[in-house]
Amino acid sequence: MNTSIRDDGCLSRRALLAAALSAAALAGCGFELRKAPDFAFKSLAVPGTSAFVNTLRRQFRAAGNVELVPIEEQQRADAVLDVLSESRGSAVLSTNSAGQVRELQLRLTMRIRLRTPGGKELMAPTQIEQTRDITYNETAALAKESETELLYRDMQADIAQQTLRRLAAVKSL
Repeated sequence: MNTSIRDDGCLSRRALLAAALSAAALAGCGFELRKAPDFAFKSLAVPGTSAFVNTLRRQFRAAGNVELVPIEEQQRADAVLDVLSESRGSAVLSTNSAGQVRELQLRLTMRIRLRTPGGKELMAPTQIEQTRDITYNETAALAKESETELLYRDMQADIAQQTLRRLAAVKSL
C-alpha cells in the first residue's frame, strides 16, 4: 500500500502537526530584529571633524531618535559625546624566512566620554578597540594599502555601533 495516498488523512495530519510545532518553536525562541537603541537623552552634541566623528553622526541619524545639535549650540544639548583620542596602529604577526612581513594586525582604538554641557560625567572615559588581521605581499603593496583603509573604515563603523550600544546603557542624566 502506498503511504502517500491514504484515505484517513493520517499523513497530512502529521505534516500539519509538525508545521505547527516548528512555528511554535520559532515564535517562542525570542528572536527579534535589533531595534534602534533607546537613549536617556533626546539631543546630543558630538564635537569634532574626524572620520570617526562623522561615522558616529551618521549612526545617530540612522537611529532617528536623537537630535544632533550643532557644536555652536552644544549648551542646549542634553549630552555631549567627546571623542578623547583616536589611534591607529599595526603590529607584525609573522615574517617569512627572509624577514619579510607576511601578516599584520591592524588596531584601531577610540576613547570616548559622555557628559552634560554643564560638565557632569554620565559615562567615564571608555576605550573601545578593534583589531583585524591582514596578510601582506610586497608585490601587491598598492592593493594591500586599499584593503587596509577598507578594514580601518570597517573597524570605525563597528566601534560606532558599540558606542551607540554603550550610550544606550546610560539610563539617567
